[in-house]
Amino acid sequence: MPKTSLMVSGLACLVLTLLVAPHEARPAPENETWERQAQDYLKSILYPREQLEDWISGRATLGESYDSQLGWLLADRRVKHGIDGSISTYRYAGARRTIMYGDNPCRINTYGNSFTHCDQVSDGETWQEVLAAHLCEPLRNFGVGGYSVYQAYLRMLREETRTPTRYIIFNIYDDDHYRNLHGWRNIRLGYTTGMWPAALGSTMPYVVVNPATKQFTEFNNPCPTPESVRNLSDPDWVFERFKDDFVLKIVLAQRDPGTSSPQPSYDVIEELAREHGLRISIGTPEELKRTAEELYTRAALFATMRIVEKIEHFASAQGKQLLFVLSYGQRNAAQVLKTGERFDQILLDFLEEKRLPHVDLMEAHRRDFAQFNLTVDEYIRRYWIGHYNPRGNFFQAFAIKDKLVELLDPKPISYSTDPSTYIEMKPNRSQGSSLRQP
Repeated sequence: MPKTSLMVSGLACLVLTLLVAPHEARPAPENETWERQAQDYLKSILYPREQLEDWISGRATLGESYDSQLGWLLADRRVKHGIDGSISTYRYAGARRTIMYGDNPCRINTYGNSFTHCDQVSDGETWQEVLAAHLCEPLRNFGVGGYSVYQAYLRMLREETRTPTRYIIFNIYDDDHYRNLHGWRNIRLGYTTGMWPAALGSTMPYVVVNPATKQFTEFNNPCPTPESVRNLSDPDWVFERFKDDFVLKIVLAQRDPGTSSPQPSYDVIEELAREHGLRISIGTPEELKRTAEELYTRAALFATMRIVEKIEHFASAQGKQLLFVLSYGQRNAAQVLKTGERFDQILLDFLEEKRLPHVDLMEAHRRDFAQFNLTVDEYIRRYWIGHYNPRGNFFQAFAIKDKLVELLDPKPISYSTDPSTYIEMKPNRSQGSSLRQP
């Protein structure tokens, strides 16, 4: 059931309706055809019951455990997917294992997805640990691979009651916007027999939005108990629960026209576009896919902006300081470095307009790339192996450092202005340099 719902007035809805271009009269969508397509696709992504039982019981896992509110959390594991084929080690005690200055009081918590968790590097190689080593104080890492902005927000609410801090770094990865809209990730990701049903395809809390009407509605995890998880092997339950799902309509529209599965009727996506205030007439498969992508991106970024407002409201009410970090995968980074065009400019403008402290790692990479005589592909290989490699984590740490130090009060000991806390190096003309005790 929805927890909150913010809707524009009926008058605003009427004005929006009048602004939409008249739509050419067409037959009503073929509901039977659409339902058959949706049913066939949903049936294809069901999990075998035995795999669900193994996951629920914890008998077998890839390191993700079921969580009734958030969908999943992480568990200890070692995975052979690090740099040069190395094995990455992951350990947790609520947050990911803290190594540098872990016995000191902590005043910085970090939240987000796998680019916050730092997949594909071991515990001591994360950007949090790089910063901790430099600032001489710990940072907690509450990142979880696969999380949306909304899930990370909900985990922040949970953890800030357990281990509260004054400062929060909230990292938003480029795909997290789209994940906000998922009730069940399998709808977007698909499923292949033998694929593990853990975090990659779990149900999750999500939001339903409409940028045209300003709707923003929050929904709990569709499978809030272990017993309800078993429904993911029931074709009738899955169809009734997800047949009208926004992401399902988008996914079916984006499928390759050359596949054996038919695409949804153009009417379904045109109707969705009209509901979202777009003047769209679809005539080709390419237009269908393009329209679906535009709908998806508009809704995803709108959702993130509303969630950022909720994060800001929470931090303000609790007397906390925020630093938002925008991070990117290698595909979007390469696209921007090649063309200069970015899909999320509206989010960047939003953060600037609201004067929210933030670090744009895309801009940091653009400046860094300009210093090299490399192709874009060569540059990408310096920092990414899917996620950031250790060098990429080092890059992120020092891209964040200045903004973070600016926020912190008192300053970390590395940037202390108290001369009693350090020995100053002074140049010596005869010997090059010498130590001077203030």
